[in-house]
Amino acid sequence: MYTNIRKGLHIQYNDEVYKIIDFLHVKPGKGYAFIRTKLKNMITGHVLENNFSAKHRVKEAKIVSELYQYLYRDGDIFYFMNTKNYDQIPIDKKLIKNHTDFLKEGIKLTIFFHVKSDNNQIALFVKMPPTVILQVKYTEKVRKKDTINTSSKIAILETEAKLLVPLFINTGEHIKINTDSKSYIERVRK
Repeated sequence: MYTNIRKGLHIQYNDEVYKIIDFLHVKPGKGYAFIRTKLKNMITGHVLENNFSAKHRVKEAKIVSELYQYLYRDGDIFYFMNTKNYDQIPIDKKLIKNHTDFLKEGIKLTIFFHVKSDNNQIALFVKMPPTVILQVKYTEKVRKKDTINTSSKIAILETEAKLLVPLFINTGEHIKINTDSKSYIERVRK
């Protein structure tokens, strides 16, 4: 029922899975009470506002997460292996969003699934770890006159991603990267 609505609850609405990110009980002077909500689509990430009347029943969606290991890519399909039972699953690129640049074979990440009433699981999205460590495949050498006007340069990583790094980073070194902001954090000694 509407009284069970709370932040963080996953619901089914318009045949899609949404997460309630905010809500407010409203009891106007006239008419029925309702709940004003902000819902985030778990696949697209779009946020919409919706009002549920006091009589409206929302259906809670069961969400589970599992730890998977990235295996390989075939076009826009990425293959992952469950670390517990070794089952392999294909995931479309759109569920990984913008983080495919930092996917390295062997990296472990979390995949969230929507469990339907018939116990069939549908992948919702892939959550990358907050940081990854990758090797710099190529970066230009710095000349003394370059250090006057710039403080960073472009590096090509082992996953073929391009990233701005400080001038002191050289080819062959390992760096830690923030996957959310897609930015350099620090140099890592291996």
